[in-house]
Amino acid sequence: MRYLAVLGRQPEISIAELNALYGGGWHKISFSDGALNLALPGSEIPSEDTFVPPAIERLGGTLKLAVELDKKPIEYFMDLPEGKITIGVSDYSRKSSRKTASAEALKLKKILVRHGRSVRVVENKEAVLSTATSLHNGLSGKNERKVELIKIDDEWFRVIGVQDIDAYARRDQARPARDAKVGMLPPKLAQILINLCGPLSNGSTILDPFCGTGVVLQEAILMGYRAYGTDLSERMIEYSKKNLTHFKFKNFQLEVGDATNHKWAQPISAVACEGYLGKPFSKIPNEMEFLEQKQECSATVLGFLKNLSSQIKKDVPVVIAIPAWLRENEKYERLDILDEISDLGYNVNIKTREGLLYYRKSQIVARDIIILRKK
Repeated sequence: MRYLAVLGRQPEISIAELNALYGGGWHKISFSDGALNLALPGSEIPSEDTFVPPAIERLGGTLKLAVELDKKPIEYFMDLPEGKITIGVSDYSRKSSRKTASAEALKLKKILVRHGRSVRVVENKEAVLSTATSLHNGLSGKNERKVELIKIDDEWFRVIGVQDIDAYARRDQARPARDAKVGMLPPKLAQILINLCGPLSNGSTILDPFCGTGVVLQEAILMGYRAYGTDLSERMIEYSKKNLTHFKFKNFQLEVGDATNHKWAQPISAVACEGYLGKPFSKIPNEMEFLEQKQECSATVLGFLKNLSSQIKKDVPVVIAIPAWLRENEKYERLDILDEISDLGYNVNIKTREGLLYYRKSQIVARDIIILRKK
């Protein structure tokens, strides 16, 4: 049995998250004309009885999860319990379009109606159904008679999970204490940072030494972990406390502390954070501004990692988002500090580094995600 992931807008980050959390060598599906934003694990999974499939609620970088159909689509629908069936089809085939996707769905409907079934087809505006369309039509895998199928040439997959974009918006916008000046960390990215630490036992302690308004802490608690946050700003600690209390969370600890010299309580199971990103820019910084920011941010990151190194045990994962700046050549320039980080006692995951830039088009300061483990 094979699982399929529909990846987010930055597929390298999505794949890194899947591999960190579930293993299996997930990789993008490639055709001769390029790569699609789809991924499969490197080997087949024998059955759902012996494997706990990836959970869509847990994954910040995956839009949909699907499982391979073990029979023809019409046979699958004919075996469904009595009652109205809702069908959606997303077509990722080499020669796909809105028309081909709609045609597949209508063909299934025609056969089912002929057999006396009541069927509704979700209309396609594109070859693939958007996350919002799938979610709002109930094609999330929770109702066995509301089904989205994914077609890739002659292969068919059944969607078993759709990212709940409404839930992300609710818990982001419902936080009473917000401060745009210190940056707005998306809950999806907070999930990704935590997941890149790899599998952790329930109740593990996640440390965020730059906790800000507490988004990483919030997501850690929702995942079943204990949240431990510190921040240089007393106001940010108050904001984190207000936000976490608003959601009636209890399993957290907060302290005011400078990440470059603070003494953290033990145990620390993993560290996930967005570090200091420097000055916000509305346009590409000039060379002097850029060099000043690189120096300031490098000093903060290295000072923090030096302080942390003596306080965590071997193999403790550390995932941190640090800044990278858009330059005139339309490329992002990173902090050149990997050798210094290694000298501080960390193994740096070089293999995934090139693809782990989190940004939106034309964003001046991107987030460069680095994955470390204490040597």
